[in-house]
Amino acid sequence: MPVLADIQKTKPFSVEAEQSVLGSVLIDPECITGLIDIISAADFYIPEHGEIFDAMCELFNKNRNIDIVTLINVLTERGVYSADECKKYVGVIADVVPSASNVKDYARIVHDKAVLRALIDASEEITDNAYAARGEVKYILDDAEQKIFNLSRTSDIKNFVSIKEALVEAFNQLDKVRKDPEAAAGVKTGYADLDRCIVGLTPGDMVIIGARPGMGKTSFAMNIATNIAKSTKKTVCVFSLEMTTTQLASRMLSSEAFVDSYAIRSGKISGSDYDHLAKAAADLSSCDIQIDDTAAITVTQIKAKLRRMKNLGLVVIDYLQLMQGDKKAENRVNEVGEISRGLKLLAKDLGIPVICCAQLSRAPTSRTGENAKPGLSDLRESGQIEQDADIVMFLHGDYAKADSASTEAELIIAKNRHGSAGTIKLGWIGQYTKFVTVAQEDSGGN
Repeated sequence: MPVLADIQKTKPFSVEAEQSVLGSVLIDPECITGLIDIISAADFYIPEHGEIFDAMCELFNKNRNIDIVTLINVLTERGVYSADECKKYVGVIADVVPSASNVKDYARIVHDKAVLRALIDASEEITDNAYAARGEVKYILDDAEQKIFNLSRTSDIKNFVSIKEALVEAFNQLDKVRKDPEAAAGVKTGYADLDRCIVGLTPGDMVIIGARPGMGKTSFAMNIATNIAKSTKKTVCVFSLEMTTTQLASRMLSSEAFVDSYAIRSGKISGSDYDHLAKAAADLSSCDIQIDDTAAITVTQIKAKLRRMKNLGLVVIDYLQLMQGDKKAENRVNEVGEISRGLKLLAKDLGIPVICCAQLSRAPTSRTGENAKPGLSDLRESGQIEQDADIVMFLHGDYAKADSASTEAELIIAKNRHGSAGTIKLGWIGQYTKFVTVAQEDSGGN
């Protein structure tokens, strides 16, 4: 049994508020429905109070009555109190408040005190890490930012919105679109057929570009990134886990200037090509494209870096399976699943589209005909990727083969939350590592 006089008030808490919450539920058990999205058992400072609230939630989940008798029974079965202690203390909290009318106010006090304690704990950990100075300063700073960011999300619980309110918002959006049809579309990728199919890239979307190695998924992602950076003037952040910053910049120069990428790598540049490169460099320099080539980066590290960005419009990650999980997982499949879920939450939290390149398994190479085309099940290492993604696109065709005369690629839209699936044709200019729009008489993505 907690003895109030023995409790050292070292951290913020309110015994009265905690007891009042519990007492209110005993007076009016139905009020617990309004508490569950405000507090949890972990928010109570006194462990026994947390156990009592957890027992109340258990009774609620089992559709059993919450009263002194049922509560005492659960608590004694759990070994929280002896039977005599239980009867005495549950009786005390039942008499604390005369009515349950202010129970939500009591609950908010309990929650706020819990947040303050968590802030103290986080601050102490940050201080200890800073004093210890283990690891690079930037990682210590990233970890500190993540701890504070996690606290800021603790109260981000939304309530129901009535259909009446939702319809008002829907009609407001409709009026906006009628006046400006472009307002309905997300961020344009620069590929007309693709934009018509997916209605642009929507804030909060996680977009997967999947392909086997050497099919140009990095090139396609960077083509989109460049197009968006040029058209929107927003910041585009690229996390390149496979290529260095210099390598990626050289590839972007080749695509933008239409200068052979091999010539750039070898230095065999003609005078006219050099002029084209200089102009392309000037155009790209005017764009706000930020590149990070940290190897084996985690979702937490990415999130910490992005929170410092202003005017963020797009994030590109190349590629997903090279990322590292924030915590040790049982196996790589589970780890990739956690990474995938983390990236989807990142896109939603920051309100930006996130494009992730992803490797495919070898399965398509062993199939023939139409079956050789990649599908959602071919995403390597985790089925969670296809569940989390809003849009999944696959690059397919013979264009990437060294001895192939084909310059036409198929962009297979296998999943599209905003519309239909289908296939779009793209032109591939290999020497410039660039995809271009191809006029189609019959677009499967329309």
